[in-house]
Amino acid sequence: MGKGDKKSRKGKITMGSYGVTRPRKKTKSATAATAPKAPKAKKEAAPKKAAPKKAAKKAE
Repeated sequence: MGKGDKKSRKGKITMGSYGVTRPRKKTKSATAATAPKAPKAKKEAAPKKAAPKKAAKKAE
């Protein structure tokens, strides 16, 4: 159990990998913490246009 072991913490640090033994730390961005978010303005949906009607065939 040492630097070459993929399953140990020391081995994961050496290889630079992550997993159950060495989970990643969740980081918060500095800009999100300092500036509060403004509520988003909702856009109104444009009214849907009716599909063009098909011309009726005349019986001869």
